[in-house]
Amino acid sequence: MAMDHDNQDAEQLRLLSIFHYIVAGMLALFSMFPVIHLAIGVGIVTGAFDGTGTGETPPAFMGWLFIVLPLVFIAVGLTMASCIALAGRKLMQRNGHLYCLVVAGIECCFFPFGTVLGVLTILVLTRPMVRQAFGVADSGI
Repeated sequence: MAMDHDNQDAEQLRLLSIFHYIVAGMLALFSMFPVIHLAIGVGIVTGAFDGTGTGETPPAFMGWLFIVLPLVFIAVGLTMASCIALAGRKLMQRNGHLYCLVVAGIECCFFPFGTVLGVLTILVLTRPMVRQAFGVADSGI
């Protein structure tokens, strides 16, 4: 009976690891969407939109706004994607229990896939047998 639970926990951790890689890839892809806005901002700053025929040029601060905000969005998205991928690796290797729990909590902000994956990861990682597999002392949680 205990062997069945060990096999079930190992399989669930393996699946969670795979899904972490998938969600990390999706997040990395979605975080690259603002590249379009970044290109528009660079175009505004460099003067590519000065000859639009209307005689009015967009203000330079708009160009910088279109550069800074997408860069921040891309950087945060790629950083979070790499953190999720690392959590997937740690799940497979059975180390970094606390790190995986923290990333799972943060994943809950990325509705809908991150929320589902974060909640399921937290549920699996709080099981006593899984905590033991990670080498975490049972503190009565």
